Amino acid sequence: MVMVEQDEAELVHKGIAGDKLAFAKLVMRYRSFVIGLAYRLCGDPPLAEDIAQDVFVRAWQALPGFRQQAAFRTWLYRIASNVAIEQLRHARPTVDIDDTALTTQDTPENQVLCAEQCHVVRQAVLRLPLQSRLALILREYEGLSYQEIASALDVPMGTVMSRLNYARQRLGQELAQYIRSSAAEE
Repeated sequence: MVMVEQDEAELVHKGIAGDKLAFAKLVMRYRSFVIGLAYRLCGDPPLAEDIAQDVFVRAWQALPGFRQQAAFRTWLYRIASNVAIEQLRHARPTVDIDDTALTTQDTPENQVLCAEQCHVVRQAVLRLPLQSRLALILREYEGLSYQEIASALDVPMGTVMSRLNYARQRLGQELAQYIRSSAAEE
């Protein structure tokens, strides 16, 4: 872990000095994280790719001003969050998400049920207000700490906790309705 952090610090230092190859290595390291964040926010794979591309262009342009007070990952998530919010405000909401079964269970019924449940959860997450959705995704999908989220979003930790609490309560309410309606169908 220490070697990776040292390697990353060296890549960042070289990137700040204008080394495009070093920055390309950082892009390769964080590309899937940025695309994952963007996808979870917008639910549209092509838009997520566009957001990620914009994030790395902006990161390259802003890299000389990176003071290394926060981790590079946190700084990059801040840029990604800002770009995603900006693009989502200008884009129409997307509700058609390609679902894939996340289970290896062998019965077709279980695979269909899992795909349906994944779809319901994704739709519920997409209906959350943007700021709450972003906090939830950074915490639950990306695994950032409350402090990292606060730094990435440039908000106090109490705001992060409030947004997460709201998102979890709202998801709980929506998913409880889904569970009740599913149980009533059986």
